[in-house]
Amino acid sequence: MKQKLFKTAMLGTVAGITMMTTAIAAECIAPANPGGGWDFTCRQIGKIMYDIGAVDKPVQVTNMPGAGGGLAYGNVVNERNDDSDLIIAASSATTTRLAQNAYAGMTADQVRFVGAIGVDPGVIAVAANSPIKTLGDMVDAIKAEPGSVAFAGGSAVGGFDHLKPLMILKEGGFTDITKVKYIGVDGGADAITQTVGGFTQAMTGDMSEVVSFLANGDIRVIAVLTEERVPGFDKIPTAKEQGFNVVAGNWRGLYVPKGISDAKFDEWAGKLQKVADSDAWKKAMADNGLAPFTKVGGDFQSYVDGLVTDIAAMSKELGVTK
Repeated sequence: MKQKLFKTAMLGTVAGITMMTTAIAAECIAPANPGGGWDFTCRQIGKIMYDIGAVDKPVQVTNMPGAGGGLAYGNVVNERNDDSDLIIAASSATTTRLAQNAYAGMTADQVRFVGAIGVDPGVIAVAANSPIKTLGDMVDAIKAEPGSVAFAGGSAVGGFDHLKPLMILKEGGFTDITKVKYIGVDGGADAITQTVGGFTQAMTGDMSEVVSFLANGDIRVIAVLTEERVPGFDKIPTAKEQGFNVVAGNWRGLYVPKGISDAKFDEWAGKLQKVADSDAWKKAMADNGLAPFTKVGGDFQSYVDGLVTDIAAMSKELGVTK
């Protein structure tokens, strides 16, 4: 059963009777274990909401891992459809899994997507001592011997991390994607550990997942999947400048239960916009390798619907789904 925190506030008196109200602490579900991108989204956005006064109590964070976000999605749809004090971390991984019917028949229109306020650039990384220096080296190695490069990523097979190297390989003229090895693990940190340990030859993930490992010198990021180089990480070349026209960013945002009122939806959109406009969020983005990307409010559901349609088509084209 969901637990909530309450704060009692005096409103005044009417006919000698003290009027009181309770402020309910909002809850943010991170559909994964602590330390991943969804956990970062809940904790950073929740903290900033409280720090800037958008909410009057600290936001509770509940980690609910399982089924690549499907456990949390099903819980919201089936158990908490009208909970107006609930927000849930979402990303491009969410839309990818919905597009591929990975949530047991659940669809994107069963919740309401509030918005995204940053994008986590996709990256391809290798161990610091890897002989692979560029995307060209990676593609050439796979063309010569498809099984020679195994990828580790924080999404399930067919998920967004899996799609990133497949899109690059397609751009490089390699189409036999069933021969490409991919191991889905529990988050980007585990994917890097697999790669640094030599169990896989490359890691596919997001910039925020590799920042600390990059600073420690454990890995080398051979490409960032953005239109231009990421500020603060200017030494990392884009895939485009290496001849592979692939842009893949993992937006970071929120969804809410579908059954809440339009007024409450607009209220959450307003709170999220305040976070996006804050200096604290700008610093959080810079510290964690996020690039600016703000799309908040009523048009975001349409944007998500478009993503789901596009990813479904791409997944079929790449042979990931039928």
